[in-house]
Amino acid sequence: MTAPAFEGIELLPAAGPVAQLFILLHGVGGRASDLLPLADALGTAFPQAACLLPEGPSPFDEAAEGRQWFSIDGITEGNRPARVAEALPALHALVRQAQARHKVVQPDTALAGFSQGAIMALEYAVAHDGSVGRVLAFAGRFATLPERAPEFTTLHLLHGKADRIVPVDHAYAAYERLSRLGGDATLDVADSVGHELHAALADRAIHRLRTCIPLRTWKNALGGAPT
Repeated sequence: MTAPAFEGIELLPAAGPVAQLFILLHGVGGRASDLLPLADALGTAFPQAACLLPEGPSPFDEAAEGRQWFSIDGITEGNRPARVAEALPALHALVRQAQARHKVVQPDTALAGFSQGAIMALEYAVAHDGSVGRVLAFAGRFATLPERAPEFTTLHLLHGKADRIVPVDHAYAAYERLSRLGGDATLDVADSVGHELHAALADRAIHRLRTCIPLRTWKNALGGAPT
């Protein structure tokens, strides 16, 4: 599949080649620019990273401005998974095109999302395991809890305990399910933080990126170790 022309914001290293790729997905009714603070924080922490902030593919249902990844008109627990699944091929094409254009391999790519963007990122990790090395899900949830966990993608769940839009129970449920399925996931919950991409959560995400060794790496090391 050929990806459409990239629409959004692209931030590149000041000098030298691109070593990491971050693709950041905004929330419903938002715009790419909403994620500039996160992109700036990632760029400071990883100076050789490229940050792509794409615009959602369709106009927001409920306002004249803003974009969305899938329609929320008449959204229910029953029809949400199908809407997300319908939106995933275009996101997959965007990710592959960005990796090819910047010559970045899958393990060095991270997909981050806020709210609806986090739903897309989490479902992407299950549908395209290994297409990206990490997923950062801020204030998100699975459209439906997975029946299998990604093996080659590490998921970092980051949530505000006071979130009233996507209650933190979704993050707890996702982490419990991924753990039970043997998945590679972390969970960070910030007290007194609501439905927002708070700086404390962004800082924690960067900490996870810097310090968390993927479970698959540990398994490979243990598998090759002498008994």
